[in-house]
Amino acid sequence: MSFQTQSGWRCQFLEEDLKTPIPVHLNLVRQERLFEIAERVGFRPNLEGRQTIQRAIDMGRGGIWLELTEEQYQR
Repeated sequence: MSFQTQSGWRCQFLEEDLKTPIPVHLNLVRQERLFEIAERVGFRPNLEGRQTIQRAIDMGRGGIWLELTEEQYQR
């Protein structure tokens, strides 16, 4: 999942090849939702991981590698 700030947070999802976009975009108001989405799919960052995500948020863009189950991917 890549994200960048554009009047909120715009999230884009890519296939494993990191080139092919999945036709789903999310527009989030609160940056906390980025952490919630990541945790929902199993991303459990330690302090260093949370700080890395927070630095990306502070810069206005970044990404998180998400491991989706087949059911999550289909939704």
